[in-house]
Amino acid sequence: MNVAAQAWVGDPFAEDPSLQPAPTPIWREALVGLEWLALRASPVYWGFGVPRGRGEPVVVVPGFLASDLSLVELYWWLGRIGYRPYFSNIGRNADCPDYVARKLLETVRRARQETGQRVRLVGHSLGGMLSRSVALDHPDEVAMVITLGSPFRDAVRAHPALISAAALLRERSGSLVAPNVGPACFSGHCTCGFVRNMLAPGRWEVARVAVYSRRDGVVDWQSCVEEDPALNVEVHCSHLGMVVHPQVYRVVAERLREASAE
Repeated sequence: MNVAAQAWVGDPFAEDPSLQPAPTPIWREALVGLEWLALRASPVYWGFGVPRGRGEPVVVVPGFLASDLSLVELYWWLGRIGYRPYFSNIGRNADCPDYVARKLLETVRRARQETGQRVRLVGHSLGGMLSRSVALDHPDEVAMVITLGSPFRDAVRAHPALISAAALLRERSGSLVAPNVGPACFSGHCTCGFVRNMLAPGRWEVARVAVYSRRDGVVDWQSCVEEDPALNVEVHCSHLGMVVHPQVYRVVAERLREASAE
């Protein structure tokens, strides 16, 4: 048996063209504290100079390995500017993405039932990918998806640390940390609905916006943009800073208002 065949037997998902390492400037993520301070000092944070909502439901969805706690600032800010915010209630975002997407759908449906309106989804990183998957499968429930640094392209380029973290979760399949993670989770080899929606999405029926940053230290920004440049908005912050940056908050307010005007 040759070396390549041996590698395949040992780890059938070692070679994954949909997930590629990239030399992203991960040191820039250390600036997230300064970005949070800039948010607190900005008039945007207090609701000045941004379009306001009228009680429309907005579900915020955390990124890979994070929980709703990472989006507390965004959640309360959305409430201050007139929206009805909802946490995702998916727990820590470290489980099988297809399973987590189903949990997210439960929250979306509850928000739809309580408000009588289609839901807006604002997702960070993997949370944005989950949001896109839910919107593709259930366009009747969703009015808009805003992704913040979400690598939804068919070839995700990310820092090797992120790829290693996904591989580690696969190794702990069935554990308390990743109870529903299968041997092909977080890879293009999986045949679940989530992976299908990332690699070969169907026809879009929901408004969408992709927010990206060339300063992203975790994922390559080119993995986070639509082919149609009109659907993309560039900001200038780190990957973690996407959820605590005044420029991002302004974009979110402006695009949510556009969805409400339709």
